[in-house]
Amino acid sequence: MPRAVKGVLVECDPSIKAIILKIDEDHHHAFIVEDLDEDHLVVKEAKLAELKERLEKILEKTQMMEKDDDSDPDQPG
Repeated sequence: MPRAVKGVLVECDPSIKAIILKIDEDHHHAFIVEDLDEDHLVVKEAKLAELKERLEKILEKTQMMEKDDDSDPDQPG
C-alpha cells in the first residue's frame, strides 16, 4: 500500500542541487522525496533541518578552501 510522506518544495540553483543530491546519495536517499527538474526538489519535511545543516557545513568548507587558494604565500597580507 502506498504511503504519503510530507515534503517541502525546495528551489535552488543547479550547483546547490548537485550538492543536495550528493548528500542524499551518501545517506542512502534519506532526504529527497522527488527530483522534479533542474531547479526543484521535494525534500522530506522531517529531514529539512538536517539537510540544511549538512549543506551549510559543505558550503563553509568550500569557502574556506577558496580562501586558502586565493591567498598567495609570496605576498604579504
